[in-house]
Amino acid sequence: MTAVHLRVLLISTYELGRQPFGLASPAAWLRRAGYSVTCLDTAVEPVEDRQFETADLVAFFLPMHTAARLALPLLRRARQINPETHVCCYGLYAPPNESYLRALGAESIVGGEFEQGLVDLCRWLTDGKRGTYSIPTISLQRQQFQLPDRHDLPALSKYGRLQHRDGSLREVGYVEASRGCKHLCRHCPIVPVYGGRFRVVQREVVLADIRQQVKRGAQHITFGDPDFFNGIGHSLPLVEQLFREFPAITYDVTVKVEHILKYRDCLPTLRSTGCILLTSAFESTNDEVLRLLRKGHSRGDLVQIAHLCTQNGITLNPTFVPFTPWSELTDYMDLLDTLVELGLTRQVASVQLAIRLLVPHGSPLLDYQETRDVVGPFDPHRLSFVWHHRDPRVDDLYRMAHRTVCEGLEQSLSRSQIFAQLWTLAHETAGSSTPVPAEVFVPPSATIPYLTEPWYC
Repeated sequence: MTAVHLRVLLISTYELGRQPFGLASPAAWLRRAGYSVTCLDTAVEPVEDRQFETADLVAFFLPMHTAARLALPLLRRARQINPETHVCCYGLYAPPNESYLRALGAESIVGGEFEQGLVDLCRWLTDGKRGTYSIPTISLQRQQFQLPDRHDLPALSKYGRLQHRDGSLREVGYVEASRGCKHLCRHCPIVPVYGGRFRVVQREVVLADIRQQVKRGAQHITFGDPDFFNGIGHSLPLVEQLFREFPAITYDVTVKVEHILKYRDCLPTLRSTGCILLTSAFESTNDEVLRLLRKGHSRGDLVQIAHLCTQNGITLNPTFVPFTPWSELTDYMDLLDTLVELGLTRQVASVQLAIRLLVPHGSPLLDYQETRDVVGPFDPHRLSFVWHHRDPRVDDLYRMAHRTVCEGLEQSLSRSQIFAQLWTLAHETAGSSTPVPAEVFVPPSATIPYLTEPWYC
């Protein structure tokens, strides 16, 4: 195809320690349409002023909260260096923050299925900006995906790795087999954009993407779907084919609690095809908090799923939001107690014990009185509505827990060591002197696999 004289700079600031699918996928679409594309992942490589100076379009990929916050100073920088460039923000966190992003200088917002929207934007720009810019902010149109173009992205060795059961560190590839989600959890950033819908990435595209990453050194694959079992008729044949082609490759998936229980008979298939890690968002051990978040599961389901994963030889990787306006000090201590009882202290990433509920623009939480009673004004720096707990000790514990986790990671402390510090902090805050359970320090009978990227937000 004849090259079009439009220079596009796609920027990712953070994608959970993964080589960004959110750059590779639109890069393939834009290059096929004839545009000159440069991909930049500022999580692992520096950004230079000349890259902004020469770009006609700078597009920031905002898939999550951390990525969006990291992009804000770069957006301002792009505007200052090259006032003539068109600035776009795309991805999950772009539409909910549209007004603030536009105030900073973003001229277009593309959410949902963004690849075609970015191509349409480039066509509009190359057409001299004639006519009305009618590209929707959010598009949920089904797309025929193209093979992501990863040729100029940083090597997989620059990103997080898998600590395998055998003690080896394995390079990790990343694919998406679907986007969006069928569920309507009130705190989830997917809901304001997808509204209970999900879209499939064609199986042959996913497999081709895995093949090219294996050639580049991937020994493990992370499936980034919000819920791998949203389309189980799509996902299970996919991993069965993956195993037939690459029996030595392991993988991890994320599945909602309800779906793990509904499709428990499929867990042996996951295990036999190479799944070694199963991530699921349990959020809390308080049933009332789970009701307010509309999670659709209970405290008892954590116990049940922990046993199911053990029986099937899959390591459970639970995630939590322990600090909410409705969570008490006793809830935090109960969470720690439960993890000890279930033998999960080493399977929970330390940061999961220091996460505070975010209430972004468009959050379904804002539709309910229980939230409106506790949240304050929107803080653009945090990209969240501010809330303070009615018990100041909870906010104090959050700050101390966050600092403890950050310092522990900087010092390369083990999960057990950080857990012990958090246990002591929580009980001292509550006026208790309960010692750290001895089980926390007992070495596990086998090496627990985990992804080395410590953050999950």
